[in-house]
Amino acid sequence: MVTARPPEALARRPEQSRARYPDATGVVERDGGRVAWEAYGSGDPPIVFVPPWQIVHARVWKAQIPYFARRHRVIAWDNRGNGRSDRPSDPVVHAAAERAENLRAVMDATGVESAVLIGLSSSAAPMFAFTACHPDRVVGLVFICPATPLGEDSHSHSAPFEDVLDSDEGWAKENIHYWRRDYRGYLEYFFAEAFPEPHSTKQIEDAVGYGLDTDPETLAVTNRAPASMDLATYRDRCSSIRQPTLIIQGTHERISHLTQAVGLADAIPDARLELIDGGGHIVNAREPVRVNLLIRDFIQTLRSPGNARTRA
Repeated sequence: MVTARPPEALARRPEQSRARYPDATGVVERDGGRVAWEAYGSGDPPIVFVPPWQIVHARVWKAQIPYFARRHRVIAWDNRGNGRSDRPSDPVVHAAAERAENLRAVMDATGVESAVLIGLSSSAAPMFAFTACHPDRVVGLVFICPATPLGEDSHSHSAPFEDVLDSDEGWAKENIHYWRRDYRGYLEYFFAEAFPEPHSTKQIEDAVGYGLDTDPETLAVTNRAPASMDLATYRDRCSSIRQPTLIIQGTHERISHLTQAVGLADAIPDARLELIDGGGHIVNAREPVRVNLLIRDFIQTLRSPGNARTRA
């Protein structure tokens, strides 16, 4: 087994017990940076969980990994900026194209030639970038509550991030000066919005813990990442997708916007859209049985590539 040395921030926080522990762990060294991965189970087609914004790490998939690892080789990894990956200070390394290259490097390191890619929220852009460059390595695509430019703007990310504001109310908390004063307060607000469903206390507590495994300055760098695609390029990449695609979206979305998922479904040929009534932004954590069954049924429609190499 290849093991990785966790960053100081994560090493200080005891981890909750897991339903299933990885069969192998490792670190990809790429362009001077470290990307940590975990591998579970065996079986085709392999599944790679693509990480969303660095406000969380790979534990956001904890309700999916044990279920799918019974029948599939499952890979999860941490974006640079949280979890066991490093904490870069250069915004460029957080651009969608760079995140797509990290995905490629993780698949190479774990011996996965092609896989079903499953992503949450901002995972959509690097998934598009990877699919455009490596279409033969993508068996199918699953987008969960995708953040896209194809619908109405959300209330999140609406306040000027770098300016000194005269209010801390609502989304004015998404501001670097507030983060430096009360980072936990921002996390508690963000995840309360991400989980609008009743009785979500445990999911909110878990997610705040994931956010505390990084720090406000590191997270701020991710907000300054340059855009990798304009709207025309985004639409073009959507229309060029030929892989089977499933989109799962909560109807009570407060982080992105319901119309962003609808717009994505309209832009990708033959994409299937499944709405979860009353669901928020992280439905894979709040409605894991429903989400897992939707993904399971989708994968069963795919032809297994049978080409995953095992390397650990």
